[in-house]
Amino acid sequence: MLTTLKRSERITLVVGVVATIAAGIARYGDASAVLAFVLAAIALAALASIVSFATEQVGERFGPAVTGFLQSTLGNLPEFFIVIFALHSGQVVVAQTSIIGSLFANALLVLGAVILVGASTADDGVMRFKSRLPNDTATLLLVASFIIVVVGIAVQDGQKAAEHVKSFSAVAAIALLAVYATWAWGYLRSDGPRPEVAAAGGAAAGGEGAAGAAGEGHGARAGVPLALSVTLLAVAGAGAAFTSDWFIHALEPAIKSIDISQAFAGLVIVAIAGNAVENVAGLVLARKGQSDLSISVVKNSVAQVAAFLFPALVLVSLLFADPLTFALNPVYIGAIALTALSVWQITGDGEATHFEGVALIALYVVLGTYAYLE
Repeated sequence: MLTTLKRSERITLVVGVVATIAAGIARYGDASAVLAFVLAAIALAALASIVSFATEQVGERFGPAVTGFLQSTLGNLPEFFIVIFALHSGQVVVAQTSIIGSLFANALLVLGAVILVGASTADDGVMRFKSRLPNDTATLLLVASFIIVVVGIAVQDGQKAAEHVKSFSAVAAIALLAVYATWAWGYLRSDGPRPEVAAAGGAAAGGEGAAGAAGEGHGARAGVPLALSVTLLAVAGAGAAFTSDWFIHALEPAIKSIDISQAFAGLVIVAIAGNAVENVAGLVLARKGQSDLSISVVKNSVAQVAAFLFPALVLVSLLFADPLTFALNPVYIGAIALTALSVWQITGDGEATHFEGVALIALYVVLGTYAYLE
């Protein structure tokens, strides 16, 4: 079945395997912390690229909503594992900042870069996409941000609510997950499988090519057998779990070696490494001119981090000695609210220009600088 892959795809697969093996050797060998950390980060990015490709092949049988949802959900797996292992090792600051850093990295850095690439490929310098999908995810992000900001402010003012930060965060997490479940149900029903694509999916499952099945906004080749795509997803997902453990194991000594704060490591380094899927998938899709899908992937990831990943990890973290809560640094609380408004404003009209892409990236640079100096 590997013969159905293009040469570049086979190279990516080999790089992922070699990088994962090298990261494992560095973890259990006598390699320096910095080298082990770098190799683990490279392995995470390579595995994320494999997940991105395989997910695109599976999701190609459906519309942009389902495909974007699938890519974003599986793309957040490395981040989920990273936070779990960070909490297990007692690195609460890294766990918390990597979550909000994931939100900022996708909403500001990655979305800004996707807009720059998408606008560059357009003849008139304007990236255009259907506003339905961005507006749906923007509304979810606004609601999620409102809940996170309210809880964050409430536990910062020293009043009675601050004495119950764990239970308050748990209730807010459950409320967020309820909102997310309701949104996901309607969102996934917004575009179902198209007849010609479903037929192509059946041919692909039998090992036949289906390159001609892609429609508007779906220019990717859907000729990889479904069994191979699912196998790649499973193997790459399992590899991401192991690599995330190695990544966190090398993180603390690496931080000390290069003399940076845990906040900067979580907000910038871990967040970018843990979201390599969106970094790769969004940019590649934008370069191909698939504006609807590229925006859907990135915006889905942002909304899922705020409304699904963060609250889910808050609940899961109750099993650890030092749980995760919504008690954030006031600067980050304000930044979350402003990020939600910025994303809604820029993508709400279905068009984006170079200026808007640069503006989002500039916001991320300022936020990253604050984390570095904190």
